[in-house]
Amino acid sequence: MDDRKERIGILGGSFNPVHNGHLMLASYLAQWGYVDEVWLTLSPRNPLKDPSRLLPDTKRLQMLTIALKGAMKLDICDIELSMPRPSYTIDTLDLLSRRYPRKHFRLIIGSDNWREFNRWRDYQRILDDYGVIVYPRPGFPIENPNADGIEVADAPMVNISSTFVRDAVARGKDMSFFVPPAVCKYIRDNGLYQIKK
Repeated sequence: MDDRKERIGILGGSFNPVHNGHLMLASYLAQWGYVDEVWLTLSPRNPLKDPSRLLPDTKRLQMLTIALKGAMKLDICDIELSMPRPSYTIDTLDLLSRRYPRKHFRLIIGSDNWREFNRWRDYQRILDDYGVIVYPRPGFPIENPNADGIEVADAPMVNISSTFVRDAVARGKDMSFFVPPAVCKYIRDNGLYQIKK
């Protein structure tokens, strides 16, 4: 890797919805120097998954936009929304590298995904060409932490998930301390994640 290139961490997800755990992790990795910036990369709707609780891309993108307003060292990447489906991580990283030749991209994944990383398409090339930052997830100790191409991040563990947020919203709970307050307002104002009666 060229040391003069800006290092960008790619944190992918459906962000359904984005929550404070996502933002704390991204901010930590950027501020503690693992990368120069983190791009939260929105994954499109997967036609093979149950779409009933996955919001349309536009609404999830809007929540990311609200959440990252004024954020330092964090940005949104919507490149996968315009890529052929299904999209694979290696294709995303390759396209970003072509589009931004002055930047070096690194993949960010949790220790739960690291356990199955050898099943990802072209996983070895991801390790060799880009590198992977692995952060701890509760209940998933990091296996093989000294493997070539990975860096283990000593990031704070936050045991919160989008599923937890969706279920809590559906039960009428106040999520303003779990997601950014402006995102919470957007969810409320638009009646999102309500159980259809």
